[in-house]
Amino acid sequence: MKLQRKNRLRATALGVIAVSSALALTACGSDNNSGGGSTGGSGDKTTGAASSVKCDGAKGQLLASGSSAQKNAMDLWVKNYMAACKDAQVNYKSSSSGDGIVAFTQGTVGFAGSDSPLNPQQVEDSKKVCSGGQGINLPMVGGPIAVGFHVEGVDSLVLDASTIAKIFNGKITKWNDEAITKLNPSAKLPDLAIQAFHRSTDSGTTENLTKYLSATAKTDWPYPPAKKWAASGGQAASGSGDVAAQVKQVNGAIGYFELSYAASQSIKTVDINTGASAPVKATAENASKAIAAAKIAGTGKDLALKLDYTTKADGAYPLVLVTYEVACDKGNKPATLGAVKSFLAYTASADGQKLLSDASYAPIPAEINAKVLETVNSLS
Repeated sequence: MKLQRKNRLRATALGVIAVSSALALTACGSDNNSGGGSTGGSGDKTTGAASSVKCDGAKGQLLASGSSAQKNAMDLWVKNYMAACKDAQVNYKSSSSGDGIVAFTQGTVGFAGSDSPLNPQQVEDSKKVCSGGQGINLPMVGGPIAVGFHVEGVDSLVLDASTIAKIFNGKITKWNDEAITKLNPSAKLPDLAIQAFHRSTDSGTTENLTKYLSATAKTDWPYPPAKKWAASGGQAASGSGDVAAQVKQVNGAIGYFELSYAASQSIKTVDINTGASAPVKATAENASKAIAAAKIAGTGKDLALKLDYTTKADGAYPLVLVTYEVACDKGNKPATLGAVKSFLAYTASADGQKLLSDASYAPIPAEINAKVLETVNSLS
């Protein structure tokens, strides 16, 4: 009788444990489904998105490098892809667009990330490693370049192109400058020195910022668009993450970086007065409105885009960038071709593009993205 009683108690205990475990798993699933932002619910994102990845026999190590602007998107893509394709390993080194293009034209990576399309000399250089072909630009990530600021006691800020140019060109040096107070009549702007941070290395983010300033405030920004920072003064940091970190830490700071960095570090961002009916906030949705008006400027399989930085359309955030994955149209190395096509097909897929909005990026417009997928599938 004692033995039977012990067995009944043991069975009851096991049943309680099983029910408790099931309830715990159900609760975890609910938390994942309700998670928001770039990290909330990451378990579900990985499982759901990975189930649609087509590995197509991809295997081995695929090296890639370049733009830090797309790092947060690339981290999600690589995680999901490798969860599905167990025989393939993707290693993306986030550095700068300039470093990525150099690595690509030297043949040390399967593809590169760049915030600006290849220039004619880089195309020529690429022919040395793309046997019988050349490097092409595949637009993959869109998004706003946020102008982040840290001024204690100031929660919102409106600037226009001219004022942004003067700040980064060292012509406006105090936060209570008349040009800023006119745009922000209700803000309590302090008599505090502005500390402007820019990128120290060649950067596609810098090039896109300077394209915007050149197009909209040429008098106040007399330098041609370039990856290398041209203005004197200010303080330099090596990547978008480092610029964002400085703005986060320093009272009086202002800098530029992709919105995902501002979102992940809770950095306030500038609304831009474009001449539209209201200042435009830096959001993925508002960036998408501007990018949707882009035209394909490349020829053949090259899908480089031409952006309109001077837009005054309501709700269109003009300070945007598009990050390209640069790959060989022909002459890819046989050892990595399968992984390049499989991985880029995933990043351009509906699931891959959907992750961008969750990480404060903007998906590539559907019409353009369809051409990207077609081109990826044709790589050889």
